[in-house]
Amino acid sequence: MPHLGSTVHLRALAAAALRPRPAAPRPVTPAERVVIVSASIGAGHDGAARELERRLTAAGVAVDRCDLLDLLPARLGRAVRDGYHRMLVRAPWVYQRVYTSTERAGGGGPLARALLRTAEHRLRAALPADTGAVVSTYPGASRVLGRLRLTGRLDVPVFTYLTDFSVHPLWVAEGVDVHLALHAVPAAQARALGARDVRVGGPVADPRFRPADPGRRMAARARFGLPADAPLALLVAGSWGVGPVRQVALELRDCGAAVPVVVCGRNEELARQLRADGIEHAYGWVDDMPGLMHAADVLVQNAGGLTSLEAFAAGLPVASYRCIPGHGLTNAAALAEAGVAAWIRDPAELKDVLADLIDGPRGLLQREAGRALFAAAGAGPADEIARAWRTAGPPQVPPALGRLLSPPADPAGHAPGVASARRRARQAVRRLAASGAVACALWAGAVGTAVATTGSAPGVIHAIGHTLDLDGDGHPGGPHQEDHHS
Repeated sequence: MPHLGSTVHLRALAAAALRPRPAAPRPVTPAERVVIVSASIGAGHDGAARELERRLTAAGVAVDRCDLLDLLPARLGRAVRDGYHRMLVRAPWVYQRVYTSTERAGGGGPLARALLRTAEHRLRAALPADTGAVVSTYPGASRVLGRLRLTGRLDVPVFTYLTDFSVHPLWVAEGVDVHLALHAVPAAQARALGARDVRVGGPVADPRFRPADPGRRMAARARFGLPADAPLALLVAGSWGVGPVRQVALELRDCGAAVPVVVCGRNEELARQLRADGIEHAYGWVDDMPGLMHAADVLVQNAGGLTSLEAFAAGLPVASYRCIPGHGLTNAAALAEAGVAAWIRDPAELKDVLADLIDGPRGLLQREAGRALFAAAGAGPADEIARAWRTAGPPQVPPALGRLLSPPADPAGHAPGVASARRRARQAVRRLAASGAVACALWAGAVGTAVATTGSAPGVIHAIGHTLDLDGDGHPGGPHQEDHHS
């Protein structure tokens, strides 16, 4: 007969074996969520954000997107967007002066910084707890995220995806870990402006933009009611019809190099005016932009943004002509420097350059150069983001800000307490916020003065519109047409 103690011991072992075992601890892995911050003020910003989201999602990464303009208080985001639109339409010379002055100054002034600081807390609060990296496709967002990194309020890497071929100083923000460029030309510009880690990730474009075979080309022309055999020049005016669109359309028609096909976006009045001028193929809102590019022989554009990249992906040669001020001119210069687009600066050259692009050696070379942008990019910017964010190091803190946020040394040589350091950091942030509030008050006063002086909205336009966006394409939003105000 077994000993009683042995029996109890065996029963205890049996009971322990029947009890559920605690799960083995799971290995700690990096967060698999990327947040993309864009702004609906520009088609290029939102278009790049959508395509990055699609590619990252296909790679198995959870992606959230948010709009910086929605995070500005008191509906200032709408004022910024509407003001930018009105400035481009009514006073483009003002936009050029603002763009040039801020370019020389190395970025925005204190009013722009104060306005952007109002979004810092909201943007930080909008990031999910499992965020592993943040990607900006808008310079204002890069500025906000860079400050969050520098002040220790954001402990995940920040990437800026440069959406254009030219880089305004506002794009290069301290605290951003990696700047991703489309090509070596904008990469060199970003480095010259002080960006530390710049990588060429290549462009992104919706996969529907791809070269068309003869059958698809003819089907697209039939679908839009376009001539089957005549050369076609696609003139894209964007969602607002910004720039001398009517003048360019008439010049295209009169030079005889190609039949103009004009997309006016939401500007239906411009489309009606063009049809009254005898421009038969003038459209307002168009959902099937890939189809129009398949039908066309050359793209004529005036801003150099996302539409140009989509044309490169579709194998369509690109000409920059009568560009809008600011980023339109700098993008035209950068595209020409990269050898991927012609920049027509003399109207007398319009016919010959278009003919060479449509059916000459120049067009063949530019088609190859445009397609090579995508082939040379390798894995592309989305894979670069997915690969690199796990290894990004701490942000580079400017010495002045580092001294501001660092606690004073203990005279006895002891390390200060964590709570004390955090308290001093919070005090420093509050001082920065207070100075930002004062600047905002001054900014509001400046706006009021402008309104009182001009008696109309353009005063607000000039004060608000340029403070945030000196590179965007100014689009109020939309399903796909917004891709083509670039």
